[in-house]
Amino acid sequence: MIQPFIIEIIFVLIKIVAVLGVVLLIVAYMTYMERKVIGHMQVRYGPMRVGPHGLLQPIADGLKLFVKEDIIPAEADKGVFLLAPIICLVPALIIYAVIPFDNFFFITDINIGVLYVLSISSLGIYGIVLAGWASNSKYSLLGGFRSAAQMVSYEIFLGFAIIGPLMLAGSLNLIEIVKAQENVWFIFYQPLAFVIALIAGTAETNRVPFDLPEAETELVAGFHTEYSGMKFAYFFLAEYANMLIVSAMLTVLFLGGWRIPIISDLALPLVLKTLLHISAFIFKMLVFMFILMWMRATFPRFRYDQLMWVGWKVMFPLTLINIGVTGLVYYFIA
Repeated sequence: MIQPFIIEIIFVLIKIVAVLGVVLLIVAYMTYMERKVIGHMQVRYGPMRVGPHGLLQPIADGLKLFVKEDIIPAEADKGVFLLAPIICLVPALIIYAVIPFDNFFFITDINIGVLYVLSISSLGIYGIVLAGWASNSKYSLLGGFRSAAQMVSYEIFLGFAIIGPLMLAGSLNLIEIVKAQENVWFIFYQPLAFVIALIAGTAETNRVPFDLPEAETELVAGFHTEYSGMKFAYFFLAEYANMLIVSAMLTVLFLGGWRIPIISDLALPLVLKTLLHISAFIFKMLVFMFILMWMRATFPRFRYDQLMWVGWKVMFPLTLINIGVTGLVYYFIA
């Protein structure tokens, strides 16, 4: 007879494989979606040659990177050079352990889910800094330094921006935060915090207009200039995985997570309701992904001094004001 704890372990492993499999598939096709979205915004088609309407392009790109020559610069610190892409990718994937796609579908549920996400996501900074330093290239080193300053700064603003929703929910548990939005999504109570969190999340993922660590016109490709083959692909996967994490956290904190107005309260079969909730969660994430792609097609890149000025002179005071106002309103009204 199989012991209950073995069944539980097998069930958890199945959920891990399912979540990571879907995440990696979405990440692969986000590259295709971005090229298509930006292509149509620029009145062109985007990928069209590999498969019908270019649908097999991500698979072709993956195969190309897999068989591409793996080059390591002669003067690079080989051990750190090889380790840096892994340090970027692994934290981006293990964060999904606490993302609740439904009230019953998640890998694990911990009371400090928000703190877990913030702490693990900050580890990716080390991979970028180490990649810039280990490459023994001035362009890569500048990209690594830029990324460290940018991500550390905007991580502070992101953390401050989400304090408002946490005060309203009264919990750091992601499932409890979603349940607290049963009647009204927090985006209606915290519109300023939502805008700041979206901007800070964009900067955290090094996306346009905050792609200063890569800055092709200045630094060639920044911290990953010297990388090729699958090591470059790890950075690429980490970037899109982090974009999905930002989208998932914004969904949980401001858009009610998996909840669908009216439908979530209906007495539907559990399996059907779970599938609807997971689909709704992924749809909300994809909306945020589209916004990030739209921003890339629309905005020019900030200068580095403008990037830091906006963060410390505009966003930082606004986050403090939002926390103060939220606390006063909650104290006198709630």
